[in-house]
This record gives sequence, C-alpha cells and structure tokens, in this order.
Amino acid sequence: MKYTKTLKVRVRDNHRFLLNNMAKSVNFVWNYVNELSSRSIKDRGVFLSNYDLQKYTQGANKELSLHSQTVQQVSKEYVTRRKQFKKSKLNWRKSHGVRRSLGWIPVNTGQAKWKNGCVFHNGQYFKVWDSFGLSQYKFRSSSFSEDARGRWYFNVVIEVETEKSTGTKAVGIDLGCKTAATDSNGGAVEGREYRKLEQKLGIAQRARKKQRVKTIHAKIKNRRADTLHKYSRKLVNESAAIFVGNVSSKGLVKTKMAKSVLDAGWSTLKTMLEYKCAHA
Repeated sequence: MKYTKTLKVRVRDNHRFLLNNMAKSVNFVWNYVNELSSRSIKDRGVFLSNYDLQKYTQGANKELSLHSQTVQQVSKEYVTRRKQFKKSKLNWRKSHGVRRSLGWIPVNTGQAKWKNGCVFHNGQYFKVWDSFGLSQYKFRSSSFSEDARGRWYFNVVIEVETEKSTGTKAVGIDLGCKTAATDSNGGAVEGREYRKLEQKLGIAQRARKKQRVKTIHAKIKNRRADTLHKYSRKLVNESAAIFVGNVSSKGLVKTKMAKSVLDAGWSTLKTMLEYKCAHA
C-alpha cells in the first residue's frame, strides 16, 4: 500500500535571482486574475471559474518567462482560495516593500523532473541539497517557496510504501507547558524553544536588527520541529495505539499562559502524530 507525502529540500542560493523574478511574475498573474474576478462579480454578478480565468491568461507565460502550467496553477489556486475564504476579492500579492509576499511558484504534475542531479523545470536546472535521494521518486505536484529569510525551497509530493508499526502497546500523552508532552512510557519532550532564545531575540529586536530577528525566529521554529519530529516518530514506531490528552490550545492562548502554550507546539505534535499514524 502506498501513501503520498511532501518532501522539502533547500535550493542553492545562486538560483535566488531567477526564482525571485519568477515569483514576481506569479504575483502579477495572481493580482491580474484577482482584479479580473473582482470586477466580474461587481459589474455582472458572475464568479469566474478556473476555466474562465485560463482564457484570459492563455499565452501570457511567454511574456512572463513562466511555464504555461504554472500560470494555470495560479488561476486554479486562486479559485480554490476564493471559495475557501468566501470572498469576492483576495489579498494583493506584493512584490516590493517591507511587507512583500513571500515567493511562491506552483508547478503542475510532471512539469518538474530530476535530471542530471538537479531539479529541471521550465528549461532551467536548479541545484538543491538533496537529503532524500530524489532520483528514486517520481514527482507529482510540486512548488518552489521562499521563507522569511529569503531562502528558497523545492516542495514535491511523492508516493512511498507504507511502513507498518511494530509496536504492541498503547501509550498515553499528557500535554503541558513546562514540559510540552509526557507519555506513559516515561518519555518526554521539553519544548520551550522560544524561552531558550527569548533573551537573544529581545536584544535583536531592541537593536532593530531585522535580519537577526528573522534568523532567531527561524532557529526556534526549526528546533521545535526537529524535536517534535523525533519524538513523534519514536512513538509511532514503538506503539500500537496513541492517546493524546484533550487540551484546548485555542482557549488557553487567550489567558496569561499564551506564550507558554504557543511555545509548546501542541497542535504541531498532534498533526505529526495524526499523519504518521495514518502512514503506519
């Protein structure tokens, strides 16, 4: 039995200029269909479908240096988000300024391939730090995305074989603030990654070192994700059933414990356990 999962690898920095230009073109297409759809709703009361929008963007890829499938994916994603948020007009994607939109380049299934040790898309080779052995997988839908520090990543959906858990015992998990999670087997994950770097973050914020602030936030996020990934993987491999305490983080974030609750990463742990258990 197979299941799908998304792999994320970092793109080498020497491709940043090219990807930034492609992202600006993607933003242009998004803003165009956003305005077009909004005016159609306002003037005629008609919601333009993905099929309708593609008529207006046909052939634009040559002028924008994008793959034709990427332009179609932008229109498709726009319609999906418009229905999701139930709005006639969505947020404008900014390419310049302090609060510009982070780069995003959607790639349709089969339009990105592993070739000559690189990701090949739209006639360009993109070198990546391949920690997964991408050559062994067949790429499905994928995308390029940018983080807050300006680093680019290639995200690709693949199919892998299900690995069944060999565990025979059930385990219960108690969620907390001082210790993010404690299980009935005696294991625990401390969490509190924000607290560990809070002082350094405060110094950087007072000094108005924006890049330093972004770096510290990214370090906190990466440390938390790494810890929770290792902990959840260990639980899934060694357990037959996992029960998590029913603690409402939405309610607690409105109290004085908000900082500790957000630092614990309960929802992230639950999400990891949910999809890893499904795969096992």
